[in-house]
Amino acid sequence: METICIDLNKEFEKGIEEGARLIQQGDVVAFPTETVYGLGANALDEKAVAKIFAAKGRPNDNPLILHVSDPTEVDALAEVTGQAKRLMDAFWPGPLTVILKKKDIVPPAATANLPTVAVRMPQNAGALSLIRASGVPIAAPSANTSGRPSPTTAQHVLADLSGKIPLVLDGGPCKWGLESTVVTLVGDPAVLRPGAITPGMLSAVIGEVKIAPAALAPLKEGETAASPGMKYRHYAPRARVYIAAGEDVAATAAALYDGCVARGQKACILASRQTCGFYAGRVYDIIGDRTAPETFCAKLFAALRRADGANFQSIILEALPADALGLAYMNRALRAAGFRVCTSPNEAQSILEEQP
Repeated sequence: METICIDLNKEFEKGIEEGARLIQQGDVVAFPTETVYGLGANALDEKAVAKIFAAKGRPNDNPLILHVSDPTEVDALAEVTGQAKRLMDAFWPGPLTVILKKKDIVPPAATANLPTVAVRMPQNAGALSLIRASGVPIAAPSANTSGRPSPTTAQHVLADLSGKIPLVLDGGPCKWGLESTVVTLVGDPAVLRPGAITPGMLSAVIGEVKIAPAALAPLKEGETAASPGMKYRHYAPRARVYIAAGEDVAATAAALYDGCVARGQKACILASRQTCGFYAGRVYDIIGDRTAPETFCAKLFAALRRADGANFQSIILEALPADALGLAYMNRALRAAGFRVCTSPNEAQSILEEQP
């Protein structure tokens, strides 16, 4: 299959028209959002939804998010509660996904046979135009090979899915760089996947919103994944990833790096502006400012892909405080690392000796 890429900054109407045509005929299209690139299909067409799972190599027990172009479109898909309405009014269009009880029109393939459905109205102009032109809700996970770092540029999509999908709509780099916040409103409100809309922002609108334990830990054995990004190893490059945490993040990162190099591995540190001076003589890539967690969020996935492209065997990430946007960053970092965390330089050797 030939994969065509259309630059929306140059040929917006052509790209949207071609994307909508493919969606309407039951095919898949990669498109930009403000979070990451999505791989979309008609959410109400089970055969089209199956093409998403096939192209990505995605397990079919991992639910999808349905994207709409107007909040009123959710009424046909789910039971909209008062809390949901308040959150939609406050944060849509934007990087917030809401989980509600689904209606029968939504096929089981889109929800992993769950009685709930995840819905979102994106902010990106290209995404909204594609949904409107298609005339159907678009089911879309990230447009990458399952388990890999999510794509924040069209080039990332092509690196994973070229030859597997017919069209990529190139809208340039994504604004946020991490997937949407997912909050369930079935039962007590809880954040299942952190993102740019923080628990504090949600609580200010609807009252207390808890953070699900799986936001920063693996699912318990037998526990159902109610949201994308919960069950499987996600966001992971080919290299082995470690997280440097504890009181002295830089010293711990340096110890991990030195241990990897001593084992003959090509290693790098994804560093901050504040710590990079500590890494003299070591290979590092500055991806953010520790006082502005959104900078880490925006660049994490691209940096992981860049390190993979340079054939690094080990990547060391710096931990951030797990609050506000730092929570979103740590959610992705922990899963990329398989929850492999080192909290002091003295622990580095034992962490490095653990089997994958």
